[in-house]
Amino acid sequence: MTKTNNLEPVKAVIYSDTPPSPEQLERFTAFVFQKYALNIVPEWEKSDKYAGGFCLVVGEDVYDWSAEGRLKQFKNRLKSAAVGGGKIIPIIRKAVDEFSPEVIADEHGTVLEVGDGIALCEGMRHAAYGEIVVFESGVRGMVQDLRSDTVGCVMFGDARSVSAGSVVYRTGKTAGVPVGEGFIGRVVDALGTAIDGGPPVTPAAYAPIEAPAPGIIDRQPVNRPMETGLLVVDSMFPIGRGQRELIIGDRQTGKTALAIDAIINQKGKNVICIYVAIGQKTSSVARLYETLKRKGAADYTIIVCAAAGEPASIQYIAPYSGCAMAEYFMYSGRDVLIVYDDLSKHAVAYRTLSLLLERSPGREAYPGDVFYLHSRLLERAARLSDEKGGGSMTALPIVETQAGDVSAYIPTNIISITDGQLFLESELFFEGQRPAVNVGLSVSRVGGSAQTKALKNASGALRLDLAQYREMEVFSQFSSDLDDTTKKSLAYGQGLMALMRQKQYSPYKQCEEVALLVMALGKVMQDLKPESVGAFAEGVLKYFYKHIPDVMDSVENTKVLGSDDREAILAAAKEYLDIFENA
Repeated sequence: MTKTNNLEPVKAVIYSDTPPSPEQLERFTAFVFQKYALNIVPEWEKSDKYAGGFCLVVGEDVYDWSAEGRLKQFKNRLKSAAVGGGKIIPIIRKAVDEFSPEVIADEHGTVLEVGDGIALCEGMRHAAYGEIVVFESGVRGMVQDLRSDTVGCVMFGDARSVSAGSVVYRTGKTAGVPVGEGFIGRVVDALGTAIDGGPPVTPAAYAPIEAPAPGIIDRQPVNRPMETGLLVVDSMFPIGRGQRELIIGDRQTGKTALAIDAIINQKGKNVICIYVAIGQKTSSVARLYETLKRKGAADYTIIVCAAAGEPASIQYIAPYSGCAMAEYFMYSGRDVLIVYDDLSKHAVAYRTLSLLLERSPGREAYPGDVFYLHSRLLERAARLSDEKGGGSMTALPIVETQAGDVSAYIPTNIISITDGQLFLESELFFEGQRPAVNVGLSVSRVGGSAQTKALKNASGALRLDLAQYREMEVFSQFSSDLDDTTKKSLAYGQGLMALMRQKQYSPYKQCEEVALLVMALGKVMQDLKPESVGAFAEGVLKYFYKHIPDVMDSVENTKVLGSDDREAILAAAKEYLDIFENA
């Protein structure tokens, strides 16, 4: 089968020495529809390898109904049944009565040990790392450890149906996941199966979960904004389409809320969003899905859920499955925003698998290849060149810190891979600063390249002013006698910090951000108390839409802030300030 843009089309192929009759072809078509919910007619290809029967290949699955294939399966079934001992005649009779063709591969092995979702197998000397294997009970696994005489496999299904002596078959296929437009608006597991109670999803293609990242020649500079609707982010730490921006902070500091705000802000912007939940409670994912539905964001979002109750193997492949789904749209010329929530739990899942596979632990008890684990995931985020369709994948990985320690093993790994980080500070969060972005430790290495001219012009020296305020705030704690200039500077900084506070699930439009920044840096609200800034900002936006709608529309549509627009915004803000203060 040919591959295009790392994707393998969903195909059903019949191999035989003679073409199937119309009746046989109809039965094959019905089988594929019943098994895979795919309404496709299998293609026929001549092959002398399956004399006296047929071989049907659907995606990764191989159904060998030739005489040789049935005999091979029958021998394996007898061998498996005889492992437990007992009288051979009843075993043969039962095997004959219950025998039916199953998925089969050219090479098979035997399970030596099984436990904790790990199977140690022998007899598959040519198995490849990452190859999918099928146990005789139907459970699928993936090769994760290669030794001289044995192979270590992780299992994706009910491991209780696999025991020592079970037969395991190679498929010759690497792990893949179904992808396509049908997944938009759905909640699926890491294997691409719908878990939201809706009908089965009909995939457009199968994509390998592990795929090489686009090369340098296939990329173009990141210079188009991926607006989050959060004033503090878009003004000082802009994110571009194709960028990887880390969201990092302690537990319960608003990391997921920030990512969800970014997803909600993509409404009407032709961006596909994918949210990968790793190791979270199912109830939390359900609440998040309901929030997206309520905000109208579920219609362009895919949720990939590997809940805390899932095996470590499922949690391990979840972000790669989500990335494969994102690549389908990226290579189709679409823009994608993908959130990995969170990679700390992903690293724990991989460590669990590694230790169960008896790999030697490395620094801080993590395997030494955990850096490669995340780099080969995040490097797949890119903005493709026009020759490749111009699509993009923007990644927002989330990492949890312990007591704000960004120098720990996993945080430093991912900081070095990404193009910047948004550090959410517990102290700011508990002070009521939401989102609690620390201006000093946060950075975007793409910077102004990913900002529109209007926002770049409006933000001016905002970050410098806030940094100056933070320094002055620390200094003022040790002094009770402050001069008027210092007091004004502190009040100005407090007003800016108050303006950066934003209600959850209420992202701003571009013109609203520009207008607020012009007003704030023009020191219109210099004399307002910090607790009044939120109400003033909410009211002044309504005033702008009512009295200078042409300016707001011009900034939103052209993404440019002219000098006349700036003057009109400042004049309208001062008018509303008089109304606000006299109310």
